[in-house]
Amino acid sequence: MAVEFLKRSKPEAEKAEDDAKVRAVVEGTLADIAALGDAAVRELSLKFDRYDPAAFRLSQSAIDAAMQKVSTRDMEDIRFAQKQIRTFAEAQRASMTDIEVETLPGVVLGHKNIPVQSVGCYVPGGKFPMVASAHMSVLTASVAGVPRIISSAPPVDGAPHPAIVAAMHMGGAHEIYCLGGIQAVGAMALGTESIEPVHMLVGPGNAFVAEAKRQLYGRVGIDLFAGPTETMVIADETVDAELCATDLLGQAEHGYNSPACLITNSRKLAKDTMAEIERILDILPTRETAEASWRDYGDVVLCDSYDEMLSVANEMAYEHVQVMTNRDDWFLENMASYGALFLGPRTNVANGDKVIGTNHTLPTKKAGRYTGGLWVGKFLKTHSYQKVTTDEAAAMIGEYGSRLCMLEGFVGHAEQCNIRVRRYGGRNVAYGTAAE
Repeated sequence: MAVEFLKRSKPEAEKAEDDAKVRAVVEGTLADIAALGDAAVRELSLKFDRYDPAAFRLSQSAIDAAMQKVSTRDMEDIRFAQKQIRTFAEAQRASMTDIEVETLPGVVLGHKNIPVQSVGCYVPGGKFPMVASAHMSVLTASVAGVPRIISSAPPVDGAPHPAIVAAMHMGGAHEIYCLGGIQAVGAMALGTESIEPVHMLVGPGNAFVAEAKRQLYGRVGIDLFAGPTETMVIADETVDAELCATDLLGQAEHGYNSPACLITNSRKLAKDTMAEIERILDILPTRETAEASWRDYGDVVLCDSYDEMLSVANEMAYEHVQVMTNRDDWFLENMASYGALFLGPRTNVANGDKVIGTNHTLPTKKAGRYTGGLWVGKFLKTHSYQKVTTDEAAAMIGEYGSRLCMLEGFVGHAEQCNIRVRRYGGRNVAYGTAAE
């Protein structure tokens, strides 16, 4: 049989219309920030967060005061999570080594991994203040050795969120701001009278934050395009509907436009999961958002084989992919486009989001086809270098270089090579001619 959609999300044309509205709002807002600086940022903070402090940057005393509001148990949990994330990030960093190799006698090539010099880390707030995002961006940048890390999160109930401030500070942020939305990422990237601009923006956010990062890309670097959370469950009859429904709704509650998809080769599991979702929604405290996401962005795809399930999953390239089948390692071996894999029924996306140690800032909207998620390597730039250490090598490479420059018509390029042939090889090579 062909792939069958037992449930399908709203048409792509409607989604594109929503995206166009977001683009227009973001473009105008960024223009205001670029033109008016702090005044625009303050106006936006008042408009969207009703927050008008003397300064948006938190002083050390304000950081200390916020951290004192965090319970002992919450602080212990934050420390535990940061230890797991730091351990994995340090292992990743250790895998990235500088190299130097003598490719020919007297010709030395190498590369160095150099940290980005300043990074702005955005931590989402809103309905669900995402404490874990501070670990994922700030702490990982710190492990990479970034010398200036600034971080920003919106106010919650009119004040900095204590646990987010604690996570930012403990993660290694050098400057902490209480700003949200477009005004936060715009100010960090463009700079204002009070905020020095950064070289790179990282961190997830809502559709407006994601679009702001997209529009700012080029002026600054970004980690990736991290739009609304996506979750996919790939399952067969080895698991039950309750587990599948729980894993789908557990991520759909992120927002009104968080896609959730079940791919299965079992019609019974598909039908049972849809029924189980309705049962759970009746009792889920976050029903308002989860139900809207499932209604407008939920898909149930019935396939006739594991190969077909794999093909559909790779084509959709979702952010979180929960695999619960009798061949999980086969999916690990063959999946090519995704944000992160969560293998087996004992594993779940929520642990990846909060504590297990991998990074939860992951590609969405099919970006997993060309990039992985945020990791320590995103904060490092691999720069090459070269040096020629002998006269013989300078003359020999120069002869090849000269001829290849003339092949392309670059006479001035060729002379850069020829002058070395003359000086170091004792050859009288005329200006603008290829070395013979």
